[in-house]
Amino acid sequence: MGDPCLQAVSVRVLRPGASRDADREALRAFVAEVTDTDPALVRVVRRCPHCGAADHGRPSALVADRQVPVSLARTSGAVVLAVGPGPLGVDVERPSRVTAAALDVFTPGERARAAAEVLPAAGDAHRTACWAVKEAVLKRDGRGLRVDPVLVEAVLGPLRNGGDGDGDGDSDGGDDRDHAGDHDHARFAGDEQPVTVLLLDDDLVLAVAAGGVPVHVQDVRGPAAARVRPQQR
Repeated sequence: MGDPCLQAVSVRVLRPGASRDADREALRAFVAEVTDTDPALVRVVRRCPHCGAADHGRPSALVADRQVPVSLARTSGAVVLAVGPGPLGVDVERPSRVTAAALDVFTPGERARAAAEVLPAAGDAHRTACWAVKEAVLKRDGRGLRVDPVLVEAVLGPLRNGGDGDGDGDSDGGDDRDHAGDHDHARFAGDEQPVTVLLLDDDLVLAVAAGGVPVHVQDVRGPAAARVRPQQR
C-alpha cells in the first residue's frame, strides 16, 4: 500500500532534534512538505505486522485519508527521514561505531567483498554499508531485527559519495542528489532487491531499500554540523 501520487523516495539527512518526539515531528513535517499537505492533516502511525500492536513496527503516515510509507533512522549526530510511494526502509550507520561492535551477521560473500577493498577504511565502510542495507531491507519487510540479519546478503560495489564532504551543501543549505538505476542489491527470501547506498561523509553511510524507485537525497546538516570522526584504534 502506498501513495500513487509520489514517483520517488525523498530522503532528508539532518541533525537530531532534542528528543525522539522531536524527530518524529520532523518526519511529520517532512511528509507534509513532500505531499504538499497541511501538517495538521498528517499523522505518523505504527503497526506491527506480527502482533498488530501500534507502539512498534514499520511506521507509515496518514495524509488526510490515504497512507504514505515513511521510514526514520538515527545514529550519533544524524537523523534520516524518508517518504516514498511504496514500502521502504532506511538506515544510517557510522563505520566508527559498527567496526567497534562484535557483529557476527555478515555472509561469506559480504566478508570477501569487504576484504577485497584496497584500504582498511574502505573495508570498514563496506561492512558498515552491508549492515545498513540489512537493516533497511528488514525495515521495509516490516519485521525488522526479528529476522536474522545474516539472511539478508548485501551485494555492493564501491561506495559512492552522496554528499559534498564538508557539509556546505548547495545554495539553499542542502546537498541534493538523485539516485536511480543503481546496481547495488540485497538478496533476501529468494528475491533480489535494488538498494541505494551512499557515503554521505567520511564516517556516515546511508542505505535505502525501496524496490528500485528513484531516490532523491537532501543533506541539510549544514556547515555547522559536527562530523563524528572515526575512533582511533
